[in-house]
Amino acid sequence: MRRKDREITDTQEIKAILSRAEVLRIALNNGDYPYILPVNFGFEMDGEKLTLFFHGAKEGMKHEIIKNDNRISFETDCSHKLIKPTGEEACTASFAYESVIGHGRVEMADEEEKERLLSVLLDHYGIHTNTFAPMQLKNTVVYKITAEGYTAKRRSMG
Repeated sequence: MRRKDREITDTQEIKAILSRAEVLRIALNNGDYPYILPVNFGFEMDGEKLTLFFHGAKEGMKHEIIKNDNRISFETDCSHKLIKPTGEEACTASFAYESVIGHGRVEMADEEEKERLLSVLLDHYGIHTNTFAPMQLKNTVVYKITAEGYTAKRRSMG
């Protein structure tokens, strides 16, 4: 990381950023070009061990790419605020933000843990649920990302 002064290493702060973030962007290896897409997500942290998860259909491009290559990169960000230029110099403008960026391996969650992970994912968005329709569960895949490395960063207003 070039700007070490902006690096966040405290796991509680990293959890707070992930809690505030609304979209996880994932990049999958699709041969010649990366395949990037935004997904709804949930996460769990056990110490520094980070696991992220998202859902999808049992078929389609995302599913096929993951089946062929389970390497993944991810990014999420939040707390955006424009920092207006000082004086006449437009190039002094900037943006305040918080982000978590990393990489790892993605795999389908076991059927036994799928319902729990979906509940955690929905809870991330303030949706509390006790049950899922069996047909919905049957047609849904939950993917788990085991982060092999990640960094967090903050650019403050001041």
